[in-house]
Amino acid sequence: MKVLDYIYRKVSEGKMHMTLIDPAKQSPEESARIAYEAYLAGTDAIMIGGSTDLSMELVDETVLKIKDRVNLPTILFPSGAHVLSRYADALYFMSLLNSRNPEYLVKQQVKGAPIVKKFGIEPLPMGYLIVEPGMTVGKVGEAELLPRDKPEIAAAYALAAQYFGMKLVYLEAGSGAPEPVPPSMVEVVKKEIDIPLIVGGGIRTPESAHNLARAGADILVTGTLVEQVSDVKNALKDLISAIKTL
Repeated sequence: MKVLDYIYRKVSEGKMHMTLIDPAKQSPEESARIAYEAYLAGTDAIMIGGSTDLSMELVDETVLKIKDRVNLPTILFPSGAHVLSRYADALYFMSLLNSRNPEYLVKQQVKGAPIVKKFGIEPLPMGYLIVEPGMTVGKVGEAELLPRDKPEIAAAYALAAQYFGMKLVYLEAGSGAPEPVPPSMVEVVKKEIDIPLIVGGGIRTPESAHNLARAGADILVTGTLVEQVSDVKNALKDLISAIKTL
């Protein structure tokens, strides 16, 4: 089954959870351990990426170690065309729609497209939107941050992504954000689009995950949390349960 078909099927059945693992934050073996514990907790897919200073070799090794431990889709969350791995099942072929820099709108995608075709990785077309505070990804991506108190702006961007033919929309508050995307924004955006809505950044508690899922998020992503705890399984178990019970 194609990864996009898997995502659409899972979303049609309920809420999804994905675990984001940054290969720069630990060894490939440790990344695989985190992925396995997330799998035991009930996560639905493993996202791999995040940092800008990764090497293709490190990403390759991390993907392979993870695939040795878990039977879940591995999805690249790339910072650029230089970190694509032939071993991943899919990648978010994404455009940072609220960036001021064409590099993140389309130029990295032009560089990466031939590599994606050569490697045979499944591309998942996605509109990527950075919401205040944006954190490092907002600065690096030169984003005009979407204001938290004006959800209609985020909704217009998300609808534009859908009309461009993108299959997913991702609202990102930024890795390590003090607060996640506001549920009120998620609700307005979800009412405007017909494609799955992913929300990530700053989601640390079952309560915040539940509120976002109830507001309309189809897929919740946690990353920083799994880097900060020793018992990933138990840290994620309650959070995932909080969204899967909806």
